[in-house]
Amino acid sequence: MLKVLIVDDHEVVSQGFRLMLQDVSDINVVGVVHNGEDAIVQARQLLPDIILMDVHMPGIGGLGATKEIKRILPKTKIIALSALDDNLYPVKLIEAGASGYLTKGTNIAEILDAINIVSKGEHYISKDIAQKMALSKFSIDEQGSPLGQLSDRELQVAQMIVDCKKSNEIADQLNVSPKTVSTYRTRIFEKLNIHSDVELIRLAVRYNVLGMG
Repeated sequence: MLKVLIVDDHEVVSQGFRLMLQDVSDINVVGVVHNGEDAIVQARQLLPDIILMDVHMPGIGGLGATKEIKRILPKTKIIALSALDDNLYPVKLIEAGASGYLTKGTNIAEILDAINIVSKGEHYISKDIAQKMALSKFSIDEQGSPLGQLSDRELQVAQMIVDCKKSNEIADQLNVSPKTVSTYRTRIFEKLNIHSDVELIRLAVRYNVLGMG
C-alpha cells in the first residue's frame, strides 16, 4: 500500500484530495499539512512513498520543500500541484526532483494515474502542461520567460508582489524582515530590467505566471 502525504495551504483543497484518495484500496493517506516547513517535518516522521505538494504556499513554498525533502529522502516521490499551468514552474519543480506536475483542476483518474506512474520511478506531467513546455521551445523569444532567471525565493517574492501583497505581508509569510523583502524586490527589478510593480505585473501576464496557486 502506498503512503501518501498531502501538502496544501488551502484547507478545502487538501481535504478534497484526502476525500478523493481515502477510499482507494491501495493508498493510505498518512497525513495532511499546510506549508512546506511542516511537510519536511512530517516527511521525516511518516516516510511517505508519495507527496502531493502544493507549489505556491507561504514560507519556503513547495519548491523549497521539494528540494529539501528530496535531499533527505531521495526515494520519496513528489507530485507538484498548482493552479497555474505556465511552463516555468514545472521546469523548476522537475529540476528540484519532483516526479510529476499536475494542475489542481485535474480529476481523480489522472491523479491516480500520476501516483501509479511515479511510484514506479517514472515521471508524469499533465498533457496540457507538457504541450506548453514543448511549445515554449519554439517561442519567438529564444530566451524564454525572463522570469526564469530569478532564484527560487526571488520568484516567490515576485509572485507575491504580482498578487498585490504589501511588503509587510510578504515579510510575515516568508518569515523575513521587510528590509529583506525590499532587497529581493531590488534584485528582481534589476534582473528583469524593470522599475515598478506595474511592469512586473505586465511581465507576469505576458508570460502567464500570474497569481498564487
